Amino acid sequence: MSRALLPRFSDLLEAIKFEHTLFALPFALLSLFLASDGFPRLDVFFWVLVAMVGARSSAMMMNRIADRHLDAANPRTATRHLPTGRLRLWEAWAFTLVSAALLVIAAWRLNLLALRLAPLALAVIWSYSWTKRFTWASHLWLGLALGLAPLGAWIAVRGRLETLPVLLAAGVLLWVAGFDTIYACQDAEFDRDHGLHSLPARFGVRSALRLAQVFHIAMLLVFVGLGFAYGFGWIYWVGIALVALLVSAQHALVRGGDLRQIDVAFFNLNSIVGVLLLTVALADRFLLG
Repeated sequence: MSRALLPRFSDLLEAIKFEHTLFALPFALLSLFLASDGFPRLDVFFWVLVAMVGARSSAMMMNRIADRHLDAANPRTATRHLPTGRLRLWEAWAFTLVSAALLVIAAWRLNLLALRLAPLALAVIWSYSWTKRFTWASHLWLGLALGLAPLGAWIAVRGRLETLPVLLAAGVLLWVAGFDTIYACQDAEFDRDHGLHSLPARFGVRSALRLAQVFHIAMLLVFVGLGFAYGFGWIYWVGIALVALLVSAQHALVRGGDLRQIDVAFFNLNSIVGVLLLTVALADRFLLG
């Protein structure tokens, strides 16, 4: 890559917050290892990573494209790359389509079912960007989009869908819905003024935070169910207890609608949850058998 292109590519990655791929990736890797009953084949591992990066990058840039005018009107997001002209619209579209192509190519290299489902996956992850225009359930739709990661990883290995990855996907859906509801609280007034739908805009910040707690309690119950369904041992249960503490800390930081610590609650703590669950589940699987 030439020196002239490096800054443009860096801007593209910065625009989609590429480092936040970490949110869904651990759940895809966990599903991949569980479906493989150990270490997956190297080629499957590689193409699952390609699919994950392609799907998440395409979805995030589509979100930036869909929201570019709203971002320009919102003081919190007005400095993003498209509103400021740091990225041009055609560049964002090209990046979106190339990233989507990576997903399709990876699915083709994995198996026939993965390839057949790739267009459906793209429809789900792209459509999230418009759900806030008509429903406050947009947080759940985002959860569904990220919940596709463990489903796709399982299909990549086994070529079929089973109960275990559905439980894992349900946990991801509830986890994402909870933290996205918290994050949306900072735009509640803007959303109401511009006819956008979100739980905070519809029910108020305090009620939305209580609903986020409900989502996260349900998430923990799903992960408990996953532990029993798979037959995990004590290492996994220690991990679930730690996840519960992290989620509790997240809600404590925004208790009463105080959003000053929302970046810590959203980015720092959430990035730990998936990695922690992956670590304890694999440690349990490989150390306790």
